[in-house]
Amino acid sequence: MLHRELPFLRIILPLCAGIISGYFFHPENRFLILSAIPVILLFLTSLHYNTSLANSLYGLALTSALYITGLFLYTEEKKSLSKLHSEETVFSGILDNYPEEKKNSISIVLKLDNIIDGDSCIPVRGSVLLYHRKTAGALPYLPGDRLIIQCTPVEIQNRGNPYEFNYKFYMENHGIAYYAYTDEYSVIRHILPEKRKLKHLALIVREKIINMFRNRGMEEERVALVSAILLGQKTMLDNEQKQSFMKAGVMHIMAVSGLHAMILSLFVYRMLFFLKGRMETLRVIITVIILFFFAFITGLTPSVLRAAMMYSFLQTGKILKRPVNNINSVLASAFILIMIRPTVIFDSGFLLSYSAVIFIICFYRDLYSRLRFRHFIPDLIWQSAAVTIIAQLGTLPLTVMFFNRFPVWFILSNIVIVPLATILIITGVLSILTYPVYFLSFYLMRLLGHLSGLTEYLTGKASSLPFSTIENIGITTGGCIFLMVTIYLTTRYVLNRKKVSVLLPVYALFGLVIISTATDILTRKSSELIVYNTINSTTIGIRTGKNLQIYSDSLFSQEVNRHSAVLRLRKNISPLTKEPLLITTENKNILITAFLTEELIKETTPNYIILTAAVNFYGEQTKSLPGVKNIILGSGVSGSYTNINYPSLHVVKKAGAFYALL
Repeated sequence: MLHRELPFLRIILPLCAGIISGYFFHPENRFLILSAIPVILLFLTSLHYNTSLANSLYGLALTSALYITGLFLYTEEKKSLSKLHSEETVFSGILDNYPEEKKNSISIVLKLDNIIDGDSCIPVRGSVLLYHRKTAGALPYLPGDRLIIQCTPVEIQNRGNPYEFNYKFYMENHGIAYYAYTDEYSVIRHILPEKRKLKHLALIVREKIINMFRNRGMEEERVALVSAILLGQKTMLDNEQKQSFMKAGVMHIMAVSGLHAMILSLFVYRMLFFLKGRMETLRVIITVIILFFFAFITGLTPSVLRAAMMYSFLQTGKILKRPVNNINSVLASAFILIMIRPTVIFDSGFLLSYSAVIFIICFYRDLYSRLRFRHFIPDLIWQSAAVTIIAQLGTLPLTVMFFNRFPVWFILSNIVIVPLATILIITGVLSILTYPVYFLSFYLMRLLGHLSGLTEYLTGKASSLPFSTIENIGITTGGCIFLMVTIYLTTRYVLNRKKVSVLLPVYALFGLVIISTATDILTRKSSELIVYNTINSTTIGIRTGKNLQIYSDSLFSQEVNRHSAVLRLRKNISPLTKEPLLITTENKNILITAFLTEELIKETTPNYIILTAAVNFYGEQTKSLPGVKNIILGSGVSGSYTNINYPSLHVVKKAGAFYALL
């Protein structure tokens, strides 16, 4: 039975269901306490009977308890973020990372602990993202330093565009609900701590390792690439380098995670070949210790910790000499991470890494055994290709949903780049370990520089191939779930037909078709007006069924592309001019204009007025206009808009994108 082979699956599913439910509604503690009473009664009832009914009661009680636990954990995590007032306040907090240089500012994540009000301190929880004005020199701050600052916190908001990335939710899941603008005069005091946390020490060690590469004469461009691939420090890369790796389908080698852990653990494990037989336990323990040491020098990145934990659970069965189900071990590691931070299930990195690992465990051996090569090199290439295919199948729905793209030549690029990255990672670790021995580390780091240069060159070639990526494709969350299930069952049927009926993947595909058709029908039968919240431009969309007519003063809009990709809309773009534009659709008049007069309103009789510039109304203290439902101020408007006095004024920059069904 599945629940006996994978007991953690039975635990994780209701736990995650409770956490996801917490995203949609936020119950009070009283509700959770009252919900726990019938669950406790079910547990007590099941203890007095030893029948199949009692077992069913126990299963129902356990499932309910796990669901309520997930709901409670999510609710408590959200409540842990303190509410701050948008007024000038003095805060004290701990610097959680190195300051990161942006184009126009330096971003600093400050983990708050107190509000300082005179001689009193008010405890607060959560972090604030500071956009600090650039100064002539580098900021003398290290992770773990305490800062006392004066700033005005502003709540992080989404821009409200259809199907956009939920930035507010993402930041809240990482403990950041507010941002503020600061400069050198905002910092009241900078205090060096007597003792730093392990996480902060790890980040400092990672920075020292990066300086090792510089000290051995490595070029700065190579340092940036090596730091990204080996240590997961991607802030030094420019946008062109990132795009090249994304188009080639090898961006995962820059996300220090399961791939790096697998490469290093296999290398160390095989290097300890002399510890066999009775010394096998010591061999595994040393490998795990080195793996966690690698996690430390990469700054205790969550993705590496996940991989190290997964490997540790997989090896625990070997140490105890007990048969262990690898999937159950992976789910056990996921369970621990979920209990520590429930919202981790919404992280793209968590979902991508676990889906890839589960698919590899389930299907890699079956696919690999389909082809046999006598010679070592062809067999090695086939191994790499098989792992790449299976991992890509496992992450395909998530990749499309999160990134709206699919790398076409991923097999070719991974066959070449992943083995090269393997050599680079091993060389990098050896160069760090041998740093005190100058002549060894010098030549190893020179080799490391050449390897990184070759990696970048080959990645650039792969990304420049014709049709290297399919851009602007999308999928809804429901579609992503059904597509994942369909791919899993289809792959299982193709590789092992004896264990899976052909009806299962057919049913899953039928469910995918139903949810896609339902979304398509709802889209075709509706019309809407959207004023997008774009940056420094005004973009207006009128969707009539599957047709999306765009009026914009910008040639490119990522927000429009994502919207049209998810719903598969047909786009048509018309440029905005300074002349008023009247659009009549579904018996509604929509006026787009940069100025407003009484004569213009009388001539057009608009239901919606979209302003592309801040204008003065005619007359004094106008309270309403006949027939006008809303006045919308586009996101491309700069300057003051307080001179517009209307009760139904929607300012896109402040309130987010505007929607109205037509």
